[in-house]
Amino acid sequence: MSSLPLQIAQALLLVLLAPVAAGFVASVKARLQNRHGPGLLQPWRNLAKLFAKQVVLAENASWIFRFAPYVVFTATVMAASCVPALLVDTPLSLTADVIALVSLLALARFFLALAGMDIGTAFGGMGASREMTFSALAEPALLMSVFVLSLGAHSTNLTTMIQHTLNTPIMLQPSLAFALAAMLMIALAENGRIPVDNPTTHLELTMVHEAMILEYSGRHLALMEWASMIKLTLFATLIIDLFMPWGMVAGPDAAGLLLALVAWVLKIFGLLLALSLAETYLAKLRLFEVPEFLSMAFVIAFLGLLSHYMLEVNA
Repeated sequence: MSSLPLQIAQALLLVLLAPVAAGFVASVKARLQNRHGPGLLQPWRNLAKLFAKQVVLAENASWIFRFAPYVVFTATVMAASCVPALLVDTPLSLTADVIALVSLLALARFFLALAGMDIGTAFGGMGASREMTFSALAEPALLMSVFVLSLGAHSTNLTTMIQHTLNTPIMLQPSLAFALAAMLMIALAENGRIPVDNPTTHLELTMVHEAMILEYSGRHLALMEWASMIKLTLFATLIIDLFMPWGMVAGPDAAGLLLALVAWVLKIFGLLLALSLAETYLAKLRLFEVPEFLSMAFVIAFLGLLSHYMLEVNA
């Protein structure tokens, strides 16, 4: 089996499974709240309905507003294609760098914020302002948590870090615990989940992500929603790659790939189950408490950096 078709299949798996993952979170939350809730395929039905609808544009919408959904979706898919899910060594291994991954996500966020401000509505500008404020705190914390892991692998390349983790005996490392805690906090913030944001709310004064896409409809809204689902699956896969890569295979072996697929699916839905529990039993933070939440994530990641040098380098 060739690595290139597997790379394409791996990227398609992330893209196509993303709506199912979002449906799983919604279904589990409904069950925990004693509701029947939607099915796993409800997000796919919503996307199909949106793709079939006509696009309605404001009269003052510029090319940025029309172009942004395609840029956001393409950048998110490109970021997802760089993240290994089953196969460690892929044709895109050289480009699977964390800094490049963060840059692609920043590009998507930049055009999303521009689109939110383009129409000139109050809610779009408010959401864009909040999004850029939070991202200015979230991105350094994300990079800091990844740098903690890169110290042992001596590289920010995802493939190199995964191979280092797979070849290192399992032991208690405080730096990894700090980095994992910070990464989980940043993943909640980057995906607009509770306690940072509520993806199901339509209360304008508390919206962040939803406020920027209020003016979208039809296929444009479908691309925005799909990109958001892919980003959630991407972060879950990134956490698995960095902290729980066991089960991934180094070469294109059919039996190994099947076991890697089963292990990846179980770990993905395990993380999503934890997310559903957290969103059910946690309350949303006040808007002005979110910067403190993100600053705490950066401090925790920095503590991981200090613990690596103080407790593990000379151990």
